[in-house]
Amino acid sequence: MFRQMRRFKQQISNEKCIEILKTEKRGILSLIGDDGYPYGIPMSHFYDDKDGKLYFHGAKEGHKIDAIKNCNKASFCVMDQGFKKEGDWALNINSVIAFGKIELITDIKKAKEICSHLVQKFTDDQAYLEKELANALSRVQCFVLTIEHMTGKLVNES
Repeated sequence: MFRQMRRFKQQISNEKCIEILKTEKRGILSLIGDDGYPYGIPMSHFYDDKDGKLYFHGAKEGHKIDAIKNCNKASFCVMDQGFKKEGDWALNINSVIAFGKIELITDIKKAKEICSHLVQKFTDDQAYLEKELANALSRVQCFVLTIEHMTGKLVNES
């Protein structure tokens, strides 16, 4: 069902893909939007080691929510910060793309857990976290991407 990577010599391990999903803060969530047009949105995310799923949060209404309700197929792409080899101008970048089914989360306890993990990717300020949960949790919609296929590769920009 899913294509194999064409440039397989650049493929990185599944473990490296997971490391990138865990450490990088943002990626692009791609959905099928209005009239079948692709809809890609920059999103912060949380990869859960326990279930191997990606979690997100956003507003309770809008283009993203409508797209999810209309078609549950999605992809999520993340790139690391890259590195340069000594004496080389070109950047080497690892990227990961995960394909799967996305769904809305209705359990408020699970939503609180997801939002807590997302905030902790950016700060360990517990007071800030508690304030955000108290003030904004009721307005947040969380969703989960169950990964069906994932690949990653290392690309040299030269």
